Amino acid sequence: MKKSILEQLNEARASRRGAVTVASEEEGVRQLLLEGEMPDDALGQAASKVLRAGKAGTADVDGEALFLNAYVPPVRFVVIGAVHISQALAPMARAAGYDLEIIDPRGAFATPDRFPDVTLHADWPQDVLSSRPLDAYTALAAITHDPKIDDPALIAALEANCFYIGALGSRKTHGRRIERLTDAGFGQAAIGRIDAPIGLDIGAANPQEIAVAVLAQMIAAFRKRGMESLV
Repeated sequence: MKKSILEQLNEARASRRGAVTVASEEEGVRQLLLEGEMPDDALGQAASKVLRAGKAGTADVDGEALFLNAYVPPVRFVVIGAVHISQALAPMARAAGYDLEIIDPRGAFATPDRFPDVTLHADWPQDVLSSRPLDAYTALAAITHDPKIDDPALIAALEANCFYIGALGSRKTHGRRIERLTDAGFGQAAIGRIDAPIGLDIGAANPQEIAVAVLAQMIAAFRKRGMESLV
């Protein structure tokens, strides 16, 4: 791999940005494609596909066989609220291969006893996220049902363009949330990125089922990212 390409790849990985190397049998690695800057051609479409899948693949472009290798930052799954849904969600996310951390300023809820082997932050979201900022490879689920806790996290997620943003609450509750976010300066398109009520509509009736719905919705958002323009 050329030094210039390796340097670009290291920069992408350091900034948690997806990238794809393009190689041929004759030349080896000859090109680096960055997420968000894919060309609008057959190569760009093939690179986007392997990036969404998170694994290497091959493509035949203009009669040439190319090997594409995806470099995808690990997903960071941030849950706002040390509640019953979070207790069910933590082991499910771990089993699916996602690192999950929980933020909740209510120290009585965010305890190691309730969440063994989980990264906990018993502090306000705005304080935690100022030193641990969100990014496009972060999923955020706000499930405290308390605007004082959820809203700052949702604002941070919208500003960081998180690939998944979900919020607990009824349609009426979300309607009031929309009003607050509108007052905070967000437009309809941005607010529309929030999945609320949170989770796939599977008729979930208890915390465990809601956790399944949330995790499934997050995974779908991750695997389908970048496909909006194809719809």
